[in-house]
Amino acid sequence: MTQPRIGLIGLGTMGRALALNIAENAEPLAVYNRTTEKTDDFIAHTKANEPALAERLTPADSLEGFVSALATPRAVIVMVDAGDPVDKVIAALRPLLNDDDLIIDAGNANFHDTNRRAAAAESEGWPFIGMGVSGGEEGARHGPSIMGGGPKDHWDRVSNVLEAISAKYEGTPCATWMGKGGAGHFVKAVHNGIEYADMQMIAETYGIFRDGMGRDAVTIGKTFAKWNDGLLQSYLIEISGKVATATDPDSGKPMLDIILDRAGQKGTGRWTVIEAQHLGAAIPVIEAAVFARNASSRLPLRKRGEEVFGAAPMALPEGALSDEVLEGAMIAGKIMCYAQGFELLGAASVQFDWGLPMPEVARVWREGCIIRSSMLNDMADALTEAPDDTLIFAPFFRDLIVQHIPALRQTVATALSHGLPVPALSAALNWFDMIRTARSTANMIQGQRDFFGAHGFERTDRDGKDYHGPWAMNG
Repeated sequence: MTQPRIGLIGLGTMGRALALNIAENAEPLAVYNRTTEKTDDFIAHTKANEPALAERLTPADSLEGFVSALATPRAVIVMVDAGDPVDKVIAALRPLLNDDDLIIDAGNANFHDTNRRAAAAESEGWPFIGMGVSGGEEGARHGPSIMGGGPKDHWDRVSNVLEAISAKYEGTPCATWMGKGGAGHFVKAVHNGIEYADMQMIAETYGIFRDGMGRDAVTIGKTFAKWNDGLLQSYLIEISGKVATATDPDSGKPMLDIILDRAGQKGTGRWTVIEAQHLGAAIPVIEAAVFARNASSRLPLRKRGEEVFGAAPMALPEGALSDEVLEGAMIAGKIMCYAQGFELLGAASVQFDWGLPMPEVARVWREGCIIRSSMLNDMADALTEAPDDTLIFAPFFRDLIVQHIPALRQTVATALSHGLPVPALSAALNWFDMIRTARSTANMIQGQRDFFGAHGFERTDRDGKDYHGPWAMNG
């Protein structure tokens, strides 16, 4: 076998899948894991199930052996837990590498960490890129969406490999350089924030079907499957239908009926919300989704709340909502959610001087990633026409919103009046109503701020910013 020039460190679920993808679709590679048993198990499993790929893998039982197994100039992909573990791997690697050996952090890093590592690499004179990878285990194995960040020439060194292993949309690789520093990891974080919101809106719609309309899981799943043939076609709608129609092999009950309603999270959605606050970007649908996950984790509190106040969900009157209305609400909510995500990307691009290629972000997400959706191709077209404009103003999406906003309004109003929680759908509607209100109520806030803090305000009839109300003259 040709001496590999690429190596991968970290043979967890994603690392194993990505290693097999590289071996199958790109190049031979060396693999290493701090726990030798994991490396041995990976190689043994591959030999038993995919012997041709096992011949393209060079296992190492030490970091020194791993580095020496690679042809120079080397490229090392790091797939370990985000945070301190990445720093420790880099610190251990650097003394063993040459100055032209490339390190690629492909984990779920916080982009601030990636910025810090990129700055250190630049000052010390060695190449580094941060790379967001989306698609879960299946995507990593058969074609993920890849979002790169760092110097363009460093990306170009391995772009042929990354494009080869990425998902393809009509033959186009879903792997793109996003900008310098932590740009790739930031785009991945926003992807995950949108993912949170999309999942939450689906869950809220499921709740309306289940608690408001009394439908069983299988019937709900069939409705999702039907929606997947229309404008809502997406990976998340597709799998929601499959989840809802699945049967628990142990109890024979619908799988959803025995899954505890406490949602986990790994932090990327929360990071998205935190950064939006720093950047002053409005992403209320994503914020609502993070809130909902946090609230779901407070199971004892929710049980006590039901005991004290009674259960919130109430059955809807017959015909209060139809499948068509709920589908329209989901279409409108989805557009709002993605529009907010792209607004955040635009704010970060300006703040960090990344020059994010907005149409390419949409194109990279068309296949391989969790939020892949038929709408993303239209979003890419809209962003190509007007990359700096808010997505909802693009003619295609403007027309969809005009068509479906009544359904969103009806859904939210009906759900809230019957105690059915819809925080993300509500947030989408509130955001829409605020941005279509030219004269808002913030003048009252400015008056209050000036009254208690003499902060000053602008006037509608004069230029300037430092005006004060009559309360200031009265002491």
